[in-house]
Amino acid sequence: MTTNARLRALVELAETGSVRGAAERLVVTESSISSALRALSNDIGIALVDRHGRGVRLTPAGERYVEYARRILGLHDEAILAARGEADPEHGSVRLAAVTSAGELLIPAALASFRTRYPGVVLHLEVASRSLVWPMLARHEVDLVVAGRPPEDLRRKVRMRAVSPNTLVVVGAPALAKGIDPATATWLLRETGSGTRSTLMALLEDLEVTPPQLVLGSHGAVVAAAVAGLGVTLVSRQAVLRELDGGDLVEIAVHGTPISRPWHVVSQLSPTTSTELLIDHLTANPGLGWLPAKSVQQAS
Repeated sequence: MTTNARLRALVELAETGSVRGAAERLVVTESSISSALRALSNDIGIALVDRHGRGVRLTPAGERYVEYARRILGLHDEAILAARGEADPEHGSVRLAAVTSAGELLIPAALASFRTRYPGVVLHLEVASRSLVWPMLARHEVDLVVAGRPPEDLRRKVRMRAVSPNTLVVVGAPALAKGIDPATATWLLRETGSGTRSTLMALLEDLEVTPPQLVLGSHGAVVAAAVAGLGVTLVSRQAVLRELDGGDLVEIAVHGTPISRPWHVVSQLSPTTSTELLIDHLTANPGLGWLPAKSVQQAS
């Protein structure tokens, strides 16, 4: 096996928790995975896995090394895409990750418009929580992230390229809107790792209240629960325009809201040429709702 193949074997073992799982992911035999792990450990002179019951697990050294393995593989994939994109940007690839709300609201129209203009560019999209998409960018597993502002420790390692307005408001069924008390109302929360959930928790802390809470697994589930009258929630106004216009939900005045949380398109420091095509397309088409990040920063 090549070094890259050995690294992928280690990463898949970490992801799946077993040799069998890694073998199934990579479509190879279990003996091939075991051989790759032994060879990798021999190469660096440190045991990366050890026996655990009937299976194996990463050693502390292996846990440390696998993070570097992810970055190495991400950089290698990025290098391949950069070289191919440099040779022919309109037939390259772009790897994107987006938080759930942005993935549902902004990405479909933007990518459809881009594919009409550049049908030869292959697009890869993963929609996940904020806690997952930023590490993907840090490990060079994606070229672009569409989310809120990047974490403080990542900002010097990436570039903010475009911004789109996003306003968070409290909404609920019309019957709940009158005389709502934030301290006693049931608040509907997104899944752990959601940026909107973190903002809502910060809002409740600022209000100094500890109300009843109901956690749901996705943006869609939260909105459906709000429409059904199960509680109130903090959500992007753009995400519930249909429900607001139809009267299924109403905005509720709560101290500290509305909250401005613009969406950002964030790239690697040296993005591929095909990635630059996508960024330029977003900011050159006003109908998509994106402005260059520099123009927004200068205006503010």
